[in-house]
Amino acid sequence: MATTIGTFVFFTALVAFLTWRITRGTNVNTDEGYFLAGRSLTGLFIAGSLLLTNLSTEQLIGLNAGAFNDGLSVMCWEVVAGISLVILALVFLPRYLKSGIATIPQFLEERYGPAVRTLTAAIFIIAYMLILLPFVLFLGARGLNGMLGLQDMTGWSELNTIRAIIIFIAVMGGAYAIWGGLKAVAVSDTFNGAGLLTGGLLITFFALKTVAGADGGFAGAFEKIHAADPDAFVSLGSATEDTHWPTLFTGVLLLNFFYWCTNQQIIQRTFGAKNLAEGQKGVLLAAFFKILAPLILVLPGIVAAYLILAAEDPEMMASVGKTEDGKWIANQAYGALVSRVLPEWLLGFFSAVVVGSILSTFNSVLNSSATLFSLDVYKKYIQPDASTEAIVRSGQACSVIVAVLSVIAAPLIFYGRDGVFDFFQTLNGVYFIPLLAIIMVGMFNRMVDANSALITLLAGLGLMILGTFFSGGDGGWLQSTFGSGFHFMGAVFLTLIILQLLLANVAGMKRTEPYVQQDAKAVDLTPWKPAPVVGTMLIIFALSIYVYFAR
Repeated sequence: MATTIGTFVFFTALVAFLTWRITRGTNVNTDEGYFLAGRSLTGLFIAGSLLLTNLSTEQLIGLNAGAFNDGLSVMCWEVVAGISLVILALVFLPRYLKSGIATIPQFLEERYGPAVRTLTAAIFIIAYMLILLPFVLFLGARGLNGMLGLQDMTGWSELNTIRAIIIFIAVMGGAYAIWGGLKAVAVSDTFNGAGLLTGGLLITFFALKTVAGADGGFAGAFEKIHAADPDAFVSLGSATEDTHWPTLFTGVLLLNFFYWCTNQQIIQRTFGAKNLAEGQKGVLLAAFFKILAPLILVLPGIVAAYLILAAEDPEMMASVGKTEDGKWIANQAYGALVSRVLPEWLLGFFSAVVVGSILSTFNSVLNSSATLFSLDVYKKYIQPDASTEAIVRSGQACSVIVAVLSVIAAPLIFYGRDGVFDFFQTLNGVYFIPLLAIIMVGMFNRMVDANSALITLLAGLGLMILGTFFSGGDGGWLQSTFGSGFHFMGAVFLTLIILQLLLANVAGMKRTEPYVQQDAKAVDLTPWKPAPVVGTMLIIFALSIYVYFAR
């Protein structure tokens, strides 16, 4: 245990020191320097920050828990994400950088007006505070508790141990976001991303080695898993799974599309790109790694299921445990597998990497929340003539408030709930779907106006709240009508698109003049010439994986 703690402290301190060394000359006293890293980010840092902002405990714990239950089909959250990133690089990013924006609500104001900007900024901040940050903190705390055995070490209850870890993560992550700005977030993300990739692949390696035994190879390990569960490596989920293949064209696609193309928390680092070419390089590099991400986010969960259900590994069975109704606690499978297969000298390193991934998502969301509040609320309404220093201080204050409230909310919302990842995606849909609808229509239709967007956005929020919280449960009206909550999301999205177009063309909610985007001259918009070819190859690669594992 001393070795584990020592390597944990060493790697965590090393990342902090290197981040300080690289960013120590950065001017964070201006809003562009603090919120957009002075528009200086190159492709490598953009890719690293995109990946680690996303690759946190909600994927490590949640996706591997999904794979424990449903097998390879949950890879859709990663592989489809790669396709979405290609679309971001080729279609959305050139438009965002042309406007010179720092937030998605700024883009919506340019397209629709100030009322839409204010409402969307409020939606983002509330959702980050009550959904995303609590989820990241809770799953991170649970995962670390399982890997390091902190509950046994401290003698506290599980809930109190999780609360203590949540507070530790919030304090550490807040330090990067509140005092370092976006550049500190992006640089620390890149170092931790390299560690996460290395550690994740090592876990997959040692896990397959455990299955294969002393004399077997990787091929033998896959043969054993396939023999025990022939459906484990099928890419298209069965009708009983949330990721059944038709959902790839409804909720899964839409949630991925919003998350990677229009979600402030994710794409803010692309707004800080040095130029369009560097932004496209970073986004496409991230797309490549997302398509390969199932190697560390899905395969370990399949191995954990084999060790428990087929091999009946006593250490794994004791670590994972069962619920009162006799079901294995899938959310504990990944932490148990790491503790089972990873040598002690690597356990501290990987735990530090996991903490880094949690910190990455946490500090990125805090930085995005601060950006939204400072530029879309404070500067817009509270203090229009505020100095740049005052704007930065308002963002830092917002970060502190959001961090404290998310720490309080995390155990209240998610403790004691199984299937946390699917529940999280369902909550995301409440605001993802309506926002995506008005962004898509506004981007590709030049005549719809602000009133049509506001009505569509409010109608969408109402429909998604109805379907999410008043669905009637298993066998209720939503399930009997749509079969899946993801199909419901797709139906709502299509309804909202039609509604906004009808409001414009039938109810007369049109602009007097077509919308024309203006070039803010913020960065060089010369594209990366190979981008279309690279993007096409990545999409073919993603589809090929699905075809290969379809049977």
